[in-house]
Amino acid sequence: MATVEECRQALDTLSERMAAHAAELSSTVNLDRRMVLRLRDLGVAFHGRMNDGAITEIEPGDDPNARIQIELTSDDLVAMVEGRLDFARSWAAGRVSVKANVLDLLKLRKLL
Repeated sequence: MATVEECRQALDTLSERMAAHAAELSSTVNLDRRMVLRLRDLGVAFHGRMNDGAITEIEPGDDPNARIQIELTSDDLVAMVEGRLDFARSWAAGRVSVKANVLDLLKLRKLL
């Protein structure tokens, strides 16, 4: 099981990669939404804002009103960021849960 600090570092790395990928994709992934990432095994959450492809304003804590809600385990988050776990396959297998409207989900998938 990954630690909370390892997950926070993974989330920062993920945000940097998503921002770089968004810059390559231009305006096709224009998202400005509140989001929350919940780590099932640790019982913790981080919330922030998806903006221009990056996750900004990352803070500890839940946001039940976030328009994008992602749930997964700490190990799956770290594995995804390290490239050992594919987001789409994990989502299809039920390892990752995403609650978002269809358009946001399609844009998020492009970034990941």
